[in-house]
Amino acid sequence: MTWAEMYPSSSTVSDDLEEKETTSWTSQGRGGSALVITTGISTWVVSLIISNAAKVIIDENGETAWILRFVFTILGYTTVFLPCYVLIHLSQRHNLHTLGGCQWRILRLILTGNTSEIVAETDVTHTERTSNTNVLTLYQKALSLFYCCVGLQVSYLLWGILQEKIMTREYTDGDKIERFTDSQFLVFVNRILAFLFSGIYMLLTHQNVHRTPLYKYSFCSVSNTLSSWCQYEALKFVSFPTQVLAKSAKVIPVMLMGKLVSRAQYKNYEYTTAVLISVGMTAFLLGSGGDKKGNNVTTVSGAVLLCGYLIFDSFTANWQSALFKEHKPSSVQMMCGVNLMSCLFTSASLIQQGGFFYSLSFAARHPIFIMDCLLTAISSASGQLFIFATISKFGPVVFTIIMTVRQGLSILLSCLLYQHHLSSMGILGVFVVFLAIFLRMYYAQQHRKRKLEASEISDSKV
Repeated sequence: MTWAEMYPSSSTVSDDLEEKETTSWTSQGRGGSALVITTGISTWVVSLIISNAAKVIIDENGETAWILRFVFTILGYTTVFLPCYVLIHLSQRHNLHTLGGCQWRILRLILTGNTSEIVAETDVTHTERTSNTNVLTLYQKALSLFYCCVGLQVSYLLWGILQEKIMTREYTDGDKIERFTDSQFLVFVNRILAFLFSGIYMLLTHQNVHRTPLYKYSFCSVSNTLSSWCQYEALKFVSFPTQVLAKSAKVIPVMLMGKLVSRAQYKNYEYTTAVLISVGMTAFLLGSGGDKKGNNVTTVSGAVLLCGYLIFDSFTANWQSALFKEHKPSSVQMMCGVNLMSCLFTSASLIQQGGFFYSLSFAARHPIFIMDCLLTAISSASGQLFIFATISKFGPVVFTIIMTVRQGLSILLSCLLYQHHLSSMGILGVFVVFLAIFLRMYYAQQHRKRKLEASEISDSKV
């Protein structure tokens, strides 16, 4: 036996320990992969069993069939969510994301938001670096505001019109007349195009170093896709103007969700305008309930779906706000991350339900549906980019004013194109809702001015 074998050096010992530790981590990684795959397969099988049982209980052709579709959607999301939860839990427990290799770098991106182990603490955005050098003239600001306003109006007005057309109008193929029923497919198309738009935008512009763990996007991604799903499904039971007014009233559940999630405090004018919005919505619903021109009458199913939209959408806003505060991603990074996770969830759900086959066969029978679907997705994705540009350049107040005007125009266009009937009480309800929104913006602006003046006075005294 040699001297080196009898008395190994410290470097040799450390190398052996490192090799053993790496081998141990690799074996743990393989065991974890097997557990994740097993969880995914088991979840898929259980989902199929529950789906078949739900079909026996709920009539697929009845008014409550949306409950069946909702169950299918949730089960499809679960087949992605549970295996990912197991993967994240095992990775955090055994520090698998600290290993080298391509697969572990991807895991590190999921858990930490960045592929490198060390991320710079400070990062100055391109906007901040150039804010002092590129001072826009009044004409340039006005022109930029005009572009943003026109972009938002055209994108979302077109999106609203096409959305109502796809979900409520009939497509004709010779003697065969049918309606498109898969809301999940429309959500998928919108999300994948929004992901591509935001990804290309990020490649062409400078962005902050990304620090948000990808898995944290999944929570608001699920709520965001479910809110969109409820929005599409609701059009089968309520008119488009009713839906637009309900979306205007989402300030109420947002306030409630804010108090529950982050213990937020609100001013008196915020409570007052929330009550006014509720009164306006009630007047509108009562005024449009007696529609005699064949439009969808507000039903219990429609009301439940609208409530689901408001709840899911309010959670999305509060969760995204929390992510902005904690990890400080840019708006485009948030858009890209949320839509990436949404694509994963919706595609899994569509595969499990056979939604891709149904939607593609429907598109083959009705080529005009392809154009409607693509225009809807393009208008939705471009609208999100205009939202980012407007908020970054002019702030949330200007953006809210533009979108409030857009909602009013959406109701007007919908009534003109699809002959929705509005009584005098319904018109009064619309007026009260938009009056409350403008009052809310006005008092919020006044509150900010008083707060700024008070801050300036205290600074001058010092």
